[in-house]
Amino acid sequence: MHLEILVEEPSAKEVLDRLVPKIVGQAHSFEVHAFRNKDDLLEKVGARLRAYGKWVPRSWRFVVLVDEDRQDCHELKARIEQAAADARLETRTLARVAIEELEAWFFGDIAALRSVYPRLPASLGQKERYRDPDAIKGGTWEALDCELRRCGYPEGLRKVATARRVAEQMDPRRNRSHSFRVFRDGLAALVAA
Repeated sequence: MHLEILVEEPSAKEVLDRLVPKIVGQAHSFEVHAFRNKDDLLEKVGARLRAYGKWVPRSWRFVVLVDEDRQDCHELKARIEQAAADARLETRTLARVAIEELEAWFFGDIAALRSVYPRLPASLGQKERYRDPDAIKGGTWEALDCELRRCGYPEGLRKVATARRVAEQMDPRRNRSHSFRVFRDGLAALVAA
């Protein structure tokens, strides 16, 4: 089976390039395609899925991942699912929304964060603000950048480099982010179908 994965930005591509094999194993091929940003992805997803629907083998599956960014996650997911239905790929497409931003998945695996940034405190995930990675207020990117700077990393969050390095250390089984677990389980079910 082959997976075509559409994401809104290069940092998400870096994460999924490393996490997909950990979730579905090495037996499945995949390619992650990064768009310029969320608006670019949402503008083009319908045409991309329709194009796939015209020529790809039945064994291919499709994944579309976007950040919530304080939008209605149900509306975002419905928009992607409608694009898949219009392309007649609804049974082969997984639409997922990362709550609030992809960095919530990093807060869901403090051990992975600390393996890359060892000055972060081991108790970071126990702080009230970070106990629920998907409920971090004010932006998860901003929160992680602030924590990195506070702990002596003056460059802060370098989005693509951090995504690559943290994802290499992530263990999909231990992640506390609900949106990550929904993505992980949905992806596993998609390839098992």
